[in-house]
Amino acid sequence: MNRILLAVLTFLCGISTSYAQPSGVRGNIKADDGSSLSFATIFVKQLGTGTTANEEGNYEIQLAPGRYDLVFQHLGKQTTVRVAEVKDGFLVINVTLNLQDIILQTVEIDGNDEDPAYSIMRKAIAKANYHRNLLDSYSARVYIKGAGKLKDYPWLAKKQLEKEGIEKNRVYISESVSDIKFTRPNKFEEKVISIRSDGKDNNTSPNPYIFGSFYEPEVAETISPLSPKAFSYYKFEYHGTYKDRDYDISRIKVIPRSKGDNVIDGMIYIVEDSWSIHSLDIHTNKLGIDIYIQVMCNPIEDKAWLPVSHKFKVDGKVFGFEFEYNYLASVSNYKIAVNPKLYVEKMEVIDEKKEKALAKEIEKKQKTVTKKKTDDTKKLQERLAAGEEITRKELKTIVKEYEKEERKQQKEPEVVSDNTFSIDSLAYKKDSSYWALVRPIPLTREEIKGYEKADSISKIERAKEEGDTLKRSKHKGFQPWDIVTGDSYRIGKRSNFRIYTPTGGFNTVEGFNIIYKVAIGTVLRDTNRTRLSITPLIRYSFEREKFLGYGTFRVSNRKTRFEFERGVYVEQYNSDDPILPIVNTFTTLLLEKNLMKIYERDYYEMRYRRVISPFVTVSTNWQLSERTELFNNTEYKLVDRKKIEGYTPNRPENEELSDNDSELNGTGFPKHTAFIGAVGISARPWLKYRIRNGRKYAIDRSSPTLMLDYRRALPSPSVNADIEFDNLEVGVRHEFKIGVRGNVHFALRGGTFFNTDRMYFMDYKHFLGNKTPFSTNDPVGSFRLLDYYKYSTNDEYFVANVHYQFRKFLVSNITYVRLAGIRENVFVNYLATPTSGNYTEVGYSIDNILRIFRLEAAAAFREGKFMDYGFRFGIATSIAVNFSD
Repeated sequence: MNRILLAVLTFLCGISTSYAQPSGVRGNIKADDGSSLSFATIFVKQLGTGTTANEEGNYEIQLAPGRYDLVFQHLGKQTTVRVAEVKDGFLVINVTLNLQDIILQTVEIDGNDEDPAYSIMRKAIAKANYHRNLLDSYSARVYIKGAGKLKDYPWLAKKQLEKEGIEKNRVYISESVSDIKFTRPNKFEEKVISIRSDGKDNNTSPNPYIFGSFYEPEVAETISPLSPKAFSYYKFEYHGTYKDRDYDISRIKVIPRSKGDNVIDGMIYIVEDSWSIHSLDIHTNKLGIDIYIQVMCNPIEDKAWLPVSHKFKVDGKVFGFEFEYNYLASVSNYKIAVNPKLYVEKMEVIDEKKEKALAKEIEKKQKTVTKKKTDDTKKLQERLAAGEEITRKELKTIVKEYEKEERKQQKEPEVVSDNTFSIDSLAYKKDSSYWALVRPIPLTREEIKGYEKADSISKIERAKEEGDTLKRSKHKGFQPWDIVTGDSYRIGKRSNFRIYTPTGGFNTVEGFNIIYKVAIGTVLRDTNRTRLSITPLIRYSFEREKFLGYGTFRVSNRKTRFEFERGVYVEQYNSDDPILPIVNTFTTLLLEKNLMKIYERDYYEMRYRRVISPFVTVSTNWQLSERTELFNNTEYKLVDRKKIEGYTPNRPENEELSDNDSELNGTGFPKHTAFIGAVGISARPWLKYRIRNGRKYAIDRSSPTLMLDYRRALPSPSVNADIEFDNLEVGVRHEFKIGVRGNVHFALRGGTFFNTDRMYFMDYKHFLGNKTPFSTNDPVGSFRLLDYYKYSTNDEYFVANVHYQFRKFLVSNITYVRLAGIRENVFVNYLATPTSGNYTEVGYSIDNILRIFRLEAAAAFREGKFMDYGFRFGIATSIAVNFSD
């Protein structure tokens, strides 16, 4: 039975028609100096199938009996074609690949001439969009083999790594076989047939490059040398032309204008006349990690050049952990369907800049034919079909109009990609016999040892598990120390319980405080994966000798979130919590600055958020609360600074209320009840998104976010609520690139109040200020030197925050600094209220220090006059951190 099953699997994989007696070709590939030629590509022309030799130059292809043309290729070597007559068993073909002969040597360029590379690249770039639209569909089988090892690590991590069975320089291997299918314009399907792994890839997977296309403007956020913007990012050098079978291949060196993340350097090989990618030998850098890429393409059915083999090397060092991953991928069993509206057997593209006379002649010839744009496009398409000469500009026009018409016919033109990923239920259950049968790239001796090591460890671990069933779970139930350290526990298949690590801090109202929180949640059996959770929290204030707390009931799924909360708790006057408790503890105890100002509320609150569509989200918030002013209860400090008179009162200072002579003394307030409701709507009208397994994911930067918020306090005698006001606010936020120079991120907000006769200070509009050494708020949307409450208002206001990140500016002009990921930012923050005096901040920051931190310097001005300056230390802007959790 097992033999029958294996035979069926083998047939489905398209590798052999007989499990009992496989047939095919195997051998070794050497260079002309006798050394083994690693990672050469072997392409079977009749099958549209490619594979790769291993590091030792060995290859093996399983083929049914028949006659095949085998194409042996390696970058820098002459392509060799061998005819193989496959019968029963394996035919051995050993090949030697000689050094490539360059037909045209590198051209010497004088001061007035242009490097020939630019004309070649202009044609290739002009045709890139054509190549992207050339195929209506294709399918293939992809085999990926990864081998990685940890080369070095900090000595502090040695014990933990040994405990987890991770050894220095041990090779960890992974293999997978997937069936892929692409359907125009943007649908991609991948089904993983089999997986074998003895380690993790640590996010070094090459899939974004393998399943991407360098005909796209960007691949894995890396600017392609065939991007329409390529000349802004790269310089090009012509390095000669050589013959590969009947094709002329031009070697073009790609040189980034400024080295750093998201650009490449290396060689791109272009097929002349078709202006397709023949191969790539390039390098890029991501977050200080080097990625080396080699891609070999071949003509499938003599209609489209598609990748048949990939080689990747990922090499880097992060926080003392030095690692190396190597990946090989082979693509086989191509089945393609060309786009009949675009496909032509021959196309001659004219470069207007280089071939000016011929381009003018073509333009003059066509000028008198028609004056209507629609007729122009139709005529261009007829010329294209007839194989006539066509300029780059005309080719771009044809493809652009084709894409425009196609978008009109799409049901969802805002969908950029629609990907489906699935794993076969038996993918992890394939044995070594199966892998020996389907593996197109032989394992090296080092990889075989790695698998043997993994298998022996697996047997030991399995024996341990069988001997002690109580050790199968990572969590072994509640332990006494979990009360202090926190932990989470599964309760059945759908529920869990979590103990949070206790937190706390110090402020002048409560003295020291401690916060303890637990949560219990469960997932319902519905299609939306609705989750229910209950989260109680207890807080004890030592100086007040009082317990506070609240409980939150939450129901949420992918589109909706509902929360109901009941509690008695302290809250900052600015409900956006501009000061973190840990930061306030530091500034109060060590700097004698009690910046956090809080009051107490006894409240009921309901919050609801609904994603109406990917473009529109609505939310509402209703709260009924009794609010009480709090006062300082302690003068305790760790460092007594003699120059500072002492702590300030727990009452914010505000310029609009500074002249208030009432008994409330400015921002003070009596105990009262408030009933406040708020409604908000945010829209992203031009949003584009990706679909993965049926779920939509918004694409950052594809649309600005427009916001409208309305807040109203309602007087209600039945609950003794007597405050009343209205607040309306509009805003917009967006992030976009400005060419190659950098990114712009801005946020604009403006609003006004109505009916403000009965309201208290916590209901004013407050702004995210900062008087601490640390920058913990949103870099775009917060101030660096602004007082927390000085310019708060219940009148009209306007806020503008603009943040610009340079690719190169001052220190980032140094290549080493730029390659280390360092970025430089400048920012401007502006506030207009009746008392702010056109408050403005101008700042500069060095970002992404050690990939984690940023250092800022800012100066503040009021009515154009210098006020203050300061330095701030924060988390890198590229890292999203929720400090409130």
